[in-house]
Amino acid sequence: MSDEEKVEVEKDGPSKSERKRQMHALQQLGERLVALPQAELDAINIEDERLREAIDQARRITARGGLRRQLQFIGKLMRSIDPSIIEAALQTRDQRHNNDVQKHHRIESARDKLISEGDDALGELLAIWPAAEPALLRQWRRQYQTELSKGNEKAHGRKLFRYLAGLEEADSL
Repeated sequence: MSDEEKVEVEKDGPSKSERKRQMHALQQLGERLVALPQAELDAINIEDERLREAIDQARRITARGGLRRQLQFIGKLMRSIDPSIIEAALQTRDQRHNNDVQKHHRIESARDKLISEGDDALGELLAIWPAAEPALLRQWRRQYQTELSKGNEKAHGRKLFRYLAGLEEADSL
């Protein structure tokens, strides 16, 4: 292609390859919507009724070929709307999920540290959650050894995790 032809293509709009990339991106956005749990899908404001019906229909399709065609149709419908609202809602959902995962890992880490280090980790836990009861945490730490010998360490660990998660929830309110 000569430089003049390239300039003409740029004036006419995006290239065919760029349009295909955009269509695939919209189709992938539609796939994410189809994969969402119903409650989360209902929370997203989808104003186009045809798009909403196409998503609901795709959720009921079990045949691979039919689902692929329906997803392509959803991508086509998404070209007629502004996808930024849906993208923003999905990004907010992803951020909330990532925050929940980080919180879960922080609680697991604190629980494991209390179990492995005992009273040495107690000060650190009390700094994170000042409302925690030190006597109760010490008692659970001591009980862990007996639960370990009985084979109930997982249930005991879950109990401690729920207590710490309750403290985390109380702090966030």
